[in-house]
Amino acid sequence: MTGSGARIPETGTDRQVLLDRMQAMRVADVQWRQNKAFGLVYRHSDAHTELIKTAYGLFLSENGLNPMAFKSLQVMEREVVGMTANMFHGDADAVGSMTSGGTESLLLAVLTYRNHARRKRPWIRKPEIVVPDSAHVGFTKAGEYFDVRIVRTPLRADYRADVAALESRINRNTIGIVGSAPSYPYGIIDPIQELGEVALRHGVPLHVDGCLGGFFLPWVEKLGHRIPPFDFRVPGVTSISADLHKYGYAAKGASSIIYRSLDFFRDQIFAEVDWCGGVYGGATMAGTRPGGAIAAAWASLHSLGQAGYMENARAVMEATRIFMDGVRAIPGLCVLGEPEMSVFAFGAKDNRISMYAVADKLEQSGWHVDRLQRPESIHLIINAGHGQVADRYLADLRAAVDHVAAHPETALEGQAPMYGLIAKAPLRKMVKRNVVNILAQLYIQRETGADDEEEVGADSVPKPVMQLLRLKMRIRRMFQRPKS
Repeated sequence: MTGSGARIPETGTDRQVLLDRMQAMRVADVQWRQNKAFGLVYRHSDAHTELIKTAYGLFLSENGLNPMAFKSLQVMEREVVGMTANMFHGDADAVGSMTSGGTESLLLAVLTYRNHARRKRPWIRKPEIVVPDSAHVGFTKAGEYFDVRIVRTPLRADYRADVAALESRINRNTIGIVGSAPSYPYGIIDPIQELGEVALRHGVPLHVDGCLGGFFLPWVEKLGHRIPPFDFRVPGVTSISADLHKYGYAAKGASSIIYRSLDFFRDQIFAEVDWCGGVYGGATMAGTRPGGAIAAAWASLHSLGQAGYMENARAVMEATRIFMDGVRAIPGLCVLGEPEMSVFAFGAKDNRISMYAVADKLEQSGWHVDRLQRPESIHLIINAGHGQVADRYLADLRAAVDHVAAHPETALEGQAPMYGLIAKAPLRKMVKRNVVNILAQLYIQRETGADDEEEVGADSVPKPVMQLLRLKMRIRRMFQRPKS
């Protein structure tokens, strides 16, 4: 068996050579510094970036695994959690921890609800958590990890959770329900107050996923925008997750999960006392926890303060208004629902316009595009810097829409048909296997040849099925009429 292609060099490489090579690697990355990406990177300012880089570097080697050894990290994490809980109107009983990101926060929420049910309702053998269809896919991942069935329920026509539909799926195996503030796809806040009433009525906990909006919505509300209550002001809300490395503008690797009381948080904690390596315990999924991420989050909150976050929210919401108004002014396009913050999706009122073809045209103009399915749409997450490129983006968008409207065959060119077919293909398990194979390819060490490519594509959608789906798409494009 031969080794992989990459090997540790026999001697060290010059520092500057390494830095130059790393800079060269970045050429093909998304151009977020030019505000070409909507999401992935959240940037406040150059000065703030330098601060959190310095803060991270000061605690580069410190390890949050043992808070007794690094008391500085314990102090900072407690303050971050305390400030976050206070922002969400938690009282003195609110408690929680920092995590490595939104996905870990959601994983911990599901794990905690499962453990709590095991402790309080041990007769439940097949636990379920009921979520709206727009709830983040991290819940599905958590369900697979912890053997909890995630029950998805339909949305209302305005893309909010259908509370009646969600309540109808609660049964004796239900160990929790979920609402989003806002949902990642649409930037729309679910009816958290109504969900809280459902939670109290059925005696189940309610988790609010505020990973995206948790560090933004409070400041938008203070600016006078109408934001429906989504935090601990709502009776029935048990826990809230919120990412510091999004609109909290901390360094990546920083999120939080806050519980109303210790009664649930204790079920997040792992402890083992009989291991030969000694007594071991931890509040999160990770063992080693980067001290730099904790320090940078602490520095970010203290540096910006409420005034800084409110000023940022004002600039971001103004940029969002420009983008939304610009999208609505383009014939044939519409914003999906009525988003409350700086996250939204837009699609086509005219079904003959392929939004995936529009996305292809935007990418040809240098924009990084996030595509959604059901309905076919484009997704934007706005930061203040996007205000500088709004006119250019909207001009490119209008040109893309005009081109696709004039050339409907573009729906069958580029990546557009692939996205369209994947979104609509009936053989979902086969599509899933194909996605797994594609991702696996990214991690294979040995060089691949034609035989390997054929092997990896073995679980792809069969050619006859693909041809049938393409024909179906072509016929639909020919006979579709604009939405009323």
